Amino acid sequence: MTITITAFERSPDRGRGLARDMRIRWALEEVGQPYDVRLVSFKTMREPAHLALQPFGQIPTYEEGDLALFESGAIVLHIGERHAGLLPDDENGRARALTWMFAALNTVEPPIFDRALARILERNEPWYEQRLHALEVSIRKRLDDLSRRLGDADWLDGAFSAGDLLMVTVLLRLKGSDILDGYPNLSAYVARGEARPAYKRAFAAQLAVFTAASTT
Repeated sequence: MTITITAFERSPDRGRGLARDMRIRWALEEVGQPYDVRLVSFKTMREPAHLALQPFGQIPTYEEGDLALFESGAIVLHIGERHAGLLPDDENGRARALTWMFAALNTVEPPIFDRALARILERNEPWYEQRLHALEVSIRKRLDDLSRRLGDADWLDGAFSAGDLLMVTVLLRLKGSDILDGYPNLSAYVARGEARPAYKRAFAAQLAVFTAASTT
């Protein structure tokens, strides 16, 4: 059965690999599974057919036969459970990988994503500087803890796993900022993720969509 995922027809990240379909593309590339992509507009995302797949009108979605999933973390977990390459074989290692998946999305990502939104939507508000400062304090606290835990290791818990895949995609929103630059081991960690052949293939596929859209 062919896997089909949805992605932005015109991604607001301008091809930088930040849209969340990147997580699914990367996961599928890591496990060697082909997939099709159905591009959706912001208008389409609010129509009944898409809302039946993703009740919050977002991307990505995942369809395989009669199975339909939403939420990028849940989709990556499903891929990891179905195919070798993203979750350790031993039970304890798998449990630790799941822990890092949750940590990436529930602990590290929220202030990073809120900072990105604030920089776009709240820049002209009187509280902008105060809110940005508060978010960056929160981000640095999380990165302090993450940097200390990672140390000089290549990955979070031995071999590369779905936990690393999600954590790298979260940290990519800080790439090139003085925040991430202040943590050399985390910057190197992100670079290792980007250097993986599966990541490069996923990034090229997502960038091609933006490039095609920008020429039409």
